[in-house]
Amino acid sequence: MGDTAASPPDPLLHPKRRRRPLRGLMQRSEAIRAYILMSPTLVVMTLGIVIPFAILITISLWTAQGFGFDTSLTLNNYAQANEQPIYNALLFRSLKMSGLATVATVLLSYPMAYYVAFHVKRNKMMWIVLMTLPFWTSYLLRVFAWKVVLGYEGVINSGLLATGLIDKPLEFLLYSQSAVVITLAHAWAAFAILPLYVSLEKIDRSLLEAATDLGDGPVMRFLRVTLPLSLPGVISASLLIFIPTTGDYITPALLGGPDGTMIGNLIQLQFGPVNNWPMGATLSIILMLWIAGLALVFLFLTQLAKKKLT
Repeated sequence: MGDTAASPPDPLLHPKRRRRPLRGLMQRSEAIRAYILMSPTLVVMTLGIVIPFAILITISLWTAQGFGFDTSLTLNNYAQANEQPIYNALLFRSLKMSGLATVATVLLSYPMAYYVAFHVKRNKMMWIVLMTLPFWTSYLLRVFAWKVVLGYEGVINSGLLATGLIDKPLEFLLYSQSAVVITLAHAWAAFAILPLYVSLEKIDRSLLEAATDLGDGPVMRFLRVTLPLSLPGVISASLLIFIPTTGDYITPALLGGPDGTMIGNLIQLQFGPVNNWPMGATLSIILMLWIAGLALVFLFLTQLAKKKLT
């Protein structure tokens, strides 16, 4: 009998070939499970963000007529918002004041978060609670407290008068852009301390020891290791402060005066006494576009800075 040639193995029965369909099926099942777990959040985001945003865009394309609206779609509101100097002036003033408040808050909060993350060995949670304790009170109460501090007969003016450093109360403390920036920096400090602390706490201490062994002093160790590794916390804190404070209208209304009015006050007037909802929606959309653009630029610049620092 002659030797018969062995038949080639069936590729479908090969072990590696059998694993691939199973692996693909498992990956698809994991993806389906992930979407199922995310579905409640996606539904809430759709109902609470996407649908109201679509309604806002639609209203911005309408026109106010007396106590009603002309639902014919038009871009006249956007053209009017671009032509009116008051709208652009308030927009850029709001971006400037919010940017100053963001920088001031991060600069003030970073040392506190750094101290708790690196120098507090016991009861860190108690320190965090103590740092955020003033922010458990109402936002309005904190704003009114600053009104008492910065007022014409407030704590600062009374103290300076009592010590003889000034002859009459300082009038520029209250109802100014400075008062709004100071209040915003204090009111949103907790939103900066927590992400900064988390970012600093996650830094591997062995990297700092390695930098010390290589000859870096405290300053260079901070610039080369600590600061680059804590940039995610800095970015998160900056965005958490900048985005909501740009549209704030309560603090400017109570402490800003004519010089401290922001775009949020104008939007509130459009939806309130003026009863021009299409223009209010238009200004809101323009503000959101500016914030999104500036946030993207900020993220790009921080990525470049991170590469240079590392």
